[in-house]
Parts: sequence; structure tokens; C-alpha cells
Amino acid sequence: MKKKTAVVVGAGLGGMSAAIRLSADGYDVKIIEKNSNIGGKLNRREGKGFTFDTGPSILTMPWVLEQLFESVHRRLEDYITVERVEPQWRTFFEDGTQLDVTSDLPNMLEEMAKVTERPNRKLTDFLSYSQDMYELCMKSFYKYSIEDLKDLKKHHKLSELFQMDPMNTVAKATHKHFDNKYLEQLFNYFVMYVGSNPYATPAILNQLVYVQLGLGIHYVKGGMYKIAEGMGRLMEELRIDVELNTPVHRFVVDGDRVIGVETAEGTVHEADVVVSNLEVIPAYRKLAPQTSKVKKETKALEKKFDPTVSGLVLLLGTDRKFENLKHHNFLFSEDPEKEFKQIFEEGKPADDPTIYIGISARSDETQAPEGKDNLFVLTHVPPLENKKRKPIDWDAYRETVLDKLERMGMEGLRDSIEFEYRFTPEDLEALYGPNGGSIYGIAADRKSNGGFKIPSKSQIYDGLYFVGGSTHPGGGVPMVTLSGQLTADLIKERETEPVHQ
Repeated sequence: MKKKTAVVVGAGLGGMSAAIRLSADGYDVKIIEKNSNIGGKLNRREGKGFTFDTGPSILTMPWVLEQLFESVHRRLEDYITVERVEPQWRTFFEDGTQLDVTSDLPNMLEEMAKVTERPNRKLTDFLSYSQDMYELCMKSFYKYSIEDLKDLKKHHKLSELFQMDPMNTVAKATHKHFDNKYLEQLFNYFVMYVGSNPYATPAILNQLVYVQLGLGIHYVKGGMYKIAEGMGRLMEELRIDVELNTPVHRFVVDGDRVIGVETAEGTVHEADVVVSNLEVIPAYRKLAPQTSKVKKETKALEKKFDPTVSGLVLLLGTDRKFENLKHHNFLFSEDPEKEFKQIFEEGKPADDPTIYIGISARSDETQAPEGKDNLFVLTHVPPLENKKRKPIDWDAYRETVLDKLERMGMEGLRDSIEFEYRFTPEDLEALYGPNGGSIYGIAADRKSNGGFKIPSKSQIYDGLYFVGGSTHPGGGVPMVTLSGQLTADLIKERETEPVHQ
């Protein structure tokens, strides 16, 4: 029998993960990538001696990467070096309060004691609650490609579904446990790992607190882009063909089945299975024939699945070190409810945003010249909305960001900048194709989608599957990498028909 073939559109982490697993399942795999390098949003930029990871900067759940490499009889540690980061975050509040987040629980309790009485009971109860939900998800969300509640019920008893706290949002649950503005704002922000609004996101995502405090956060020596390089090396060993600088023009369709793709230059690559690492909605808009069926499906998906936040990213190389900053830092807004309302409901950048600063040189001195800092500054902003949103003056918003940083302790920041590069939502959309320049795929919303993502198997075409942040289990390095593995499992289960000779 002829060997089965698969074409993967896009060499992001989800696409590469799917390719590796499909190769292990016996497929002859080709990846077609429009950009000049692999990795998708996981990318790197250098200048004047500074090195920046331009996308993900925090690694959680490294077991997902270990599992991927083990599936092809390799050891992750032979490809990349993963190191724990402590303290995990340093957080700053507008009133001058500063809290370090650490997986060392006695130290974490000392930090919490700065702002609350009896922190021991509060943290213990919340971590137990969070861990219970994580362990439930290990039985379902992280093991299978889940489409909806019906799928979820196959893997859980009713009592377990109630343990997932379905009636609450992330913010309601943190308020019940802490009733403390500092700790609520801190723990609510964990859901920004998946770019969603804590005031609308199902409480099940409070498990991310256990993912961080219980399992730790990590950095990859040499920069996070080493993950992509490690996967690239593995794909070479598996003889997975990667074609760079090759935009895909359309899906090739025969009746109700996708049978390949055509590139912008007119080359057709036929395949038994096509996997799109381009998000589902943009893939239907740009690559599928615009039939009434496709248009109807796209419209239904747009109504149910909003994109997550996008971001204004400033890469700043400074001529000095800002000694009060750690590897990961969050400078919080004064009014988080107002901040999230402006971003998610009003569709405009927050007047007073929470700002993340990553300085990989704190853990890896190769990332910046001696005595200098490489600042990855991320401010979450609304995604682009087709035809609706007014253009935003990013030069002016850069000033808002720098004003806040200088006000909250980084005096002289502007004068210290000797290298600068910027990414806007428009840049993210142009480079990687996500809906509205979304960073994390689909926003989890308790009312509109219950926290579920778009199904990984196309509901219109046979032979077409999706990976990445718009599909289960969602956005972020571990989730999109896991999406590739779970979608490969789904393909193995569904694509059982004999291949034509």
C-alpha cells in the first residue's frame, strides 16, 4: 500500500508538532511555510548585541514537549536545555506595593502576608482548588481533542464536571477565595497566558495557578527560539520536508474533501490529509472556496469565537540595567475591571494598561551586552476588527506605555534606549495570519463558547484538520504544541479509509 501523505500549512509550534506525530504514525509529511523561518510567533530578533524572543517568553508544562519528543523515541534534553525560573514573576502595583510570585510556598506566604492576614489557609485552599481542576483536565482536556460539552461528558462523571466550577468565572472564584484586591488582580492575571478576560472566562482556567506555582515556569537556555530550532533538528532527522518562503494560495477541493493545497506560485501538493496551522477562521476566509456553505460556517464561527487580545510589543535594548526588575515582571493597572472592560468590551487600548516586561538576560547573560538589558515589553490591546475599529496611533500609545514604566520606577528609560523594534497587531496579522492579530487564538468566554475552542476537524471538509491557538486546547506554547499531538491522534482515529493506489 502506498504511504499516506500529509501537508501541513504553517510551521508554527502546532504545525511542527502535528508533523512530527504524523511522521511517527507513518505519514510522509511536508510542511509549507510562507515565512523564511520556522516557529511562527515563536521568533527571534537581534540588534546591537541584544537578542529578543519576539513571541512567547514563558514556558509552562514542559512535559508537553517531553511527550512530543518521546513519541518519536527522543529525549528533549538532547535538543534543548530547560531551566526553572525563580522568582517566577515580580509584580508591581500603582500604590508602590511589590509582590514576588514563587513556587517556594513559604516564601510565597511571606509575600502574601504583605497584603493579607492568614495567607496560609487562603493559598492552601486556592492551590488545592486549582490542582483539582488541573488533574481533572489531565483526564480529558490534555489527553483528547475535545469539541464540546458532549465530548467532555465522555470522560467525566457529573460530580467531576461540577468540580470544574462551571457556574463561576475566573474573577468570581478568586474573589471567593481571597476577597483582596492585590491577590485577586494577581491571580486573575494568570488567565492572560491564554489572552482571555478573567471577568468572562470559565473558572476552570484557574488551574493555571497550579500549573505555575505547582509545576513551575521555565526558560530555555539560549532563548525560547531554541524550542523551534530543536523541533527543526528533530524534523530533519525524521526526514520531514519543510518548504520555506512559500505562501499557500488555496485548499484544493474535490467534492466534500480537501485533497491538497496550491501555493501562490501555482504548485499543487496533493495529500491524503491537510493540516492548517493557520487559524480556522482566516483559513476559511482566505484558503477555502467561498461557497455559501463555507461563508455560513465562517459567519457562525465568528459569532461564537472571538479572537483573544493582540499586543503592542516593544523590544528595547537599554544602555543600563534596571536592577529592580527580574526575568518576568508585571506592572499592574490601577483599575483592572476598567482595563479589561476597555479592551474586551469597548475594543480600545486601556488608558492605564498592565505591562509585562521580560528580561531574558537575567537568566542568560548571552542575551544582552554586559551591563545592559534586553527588555521585551508587551502591552495587551484589542484585536483588529474588520471594518469596525478606528486606526490606533501606535506612536502615541508607545508614549502611554513608556510614561507608565517611568512613573512606576524605571526613571530614565527613554534616555537609555539604544535599540528599539516594534510589533503591532497589524504586524502580527501580516506575519502570521491570526484572526485580528490575535496572540493566543480564541478567547475563552463562559457565555459564548463555554471555554471550548473550534473543532480540530473541519466541519465542512473531510481530510482537513486544524492546529494552533484557535483549536483545542488553546493558546500558549504548551497548548499549541499539545494541539498538534491531539490533532494527530484524531487523524489516526478518523482517517482509517484505505489510501488510493
